[in-house]
Amino acid sequence: MTRTISLIIGLAVAAVLTIILCTLTGPAGFGFVTTAPGAADIVGGIRLPRVLSAFFVGGSLAVAGAAMQSLFRNPMADPYILGTSSGGALGASLAIVFLGGFFVPIFAWIGAIVAMLIVWAIASRRGVISVETLLLTGIAVSFFFSALVSFLIAVAGQNVHSIIFWLMGGFWNASPYDAILSTAILVPAGALLFFMGRDLNALSLGEETAAHLGIDAARARWIVLGGSTLLVASAVSIAGSIGFIGLVTPHIVRMLLGPDNRVVIPAAILAGGILLVLSDTLARTFFSDLPVGIITAFIGAPFFVWLIYQRGEAR
Repeated sequence: MTRTISLIIGLAVAAVLTIILCTLTGPAGFGFVTTAPGAADIVGGIRLPRVLSAFFVGGSLAVAGAAMQSLFRNPMADPYILGTSSGGALGASLAIVFLGGFFVPIFAWIGAIVAMLIVWAIASRRGVISVETLLLTGIAVSFFFSALVSFLIAVAGQNVHSIIFWLMGGFWNASPYDAILSTAILVPAGALLFFMGRDLNALSLGEETAAHLGIDAARARWIVLGGSTLLVASAVSIAGSIGFIGLVTPHIVRMLLGPDNRVVIPAAILAGGILLVLSDTLARTFFSDLPVGIITAFIGAPFFVWLIYQRGEAR
């Protein structure tokens, strides 16, 4: 327990230092030069909202991924497994093609929520929802929405570039409003998942075991999916589709702290935020503001391959 507390405190300190250092880091160098023209506007008006948005989006994706992996008892599950990413992509693409790029975050958020509602409606048509049915329905809806996005890209004309860049994920347009919105959703939804930690621990052992422990599996599943969907929808609406943060971060946290979701969830928020802030800082400082989704894929994919290799060696 002492080691666990120490590691979480260490993550919190690392998060604060990461936010400060990355706010002061940019293509022009490191530091806050008060004599430079517009320095205050650059650091306080552009970098800080971007760094805070990246931190809270990363935390949202990581905690949603941790919850999904426990709920589905699948280490390959990620926050987008129920079609929220493809739904958000469809909403954003519609806004780009038909509204000239206006209201993209709103349409992306609506698209992600609608995707989840469709998955839930199809999976619950017989009154009983199983984890397997949710998973398969989510995959089907995701493929269908992705096909619609591909169609829009094919007919988008001069808007193709905007759609593709949005799909890659990034924080080019991050504003103080985005930082506030992501915080306002992460705090209550993250707290909700934290208090569901015991239920997630039971569900990760199977629904029958959870029932023997007095857990209402259907109620717990609805609460976890609802909280996770809100987190992913807000993340997608702000930054587009960013991969691997929600998939890899929970595994890193479990390697350090063990499988207890009451510990994993707060640690995942901190670790996910740190990883995405560092990735975005790397993208905007050294790669001419490359979409951060490319950086997370470059980092996440090799790590995940290594993780799979390690699991194979352990067996």
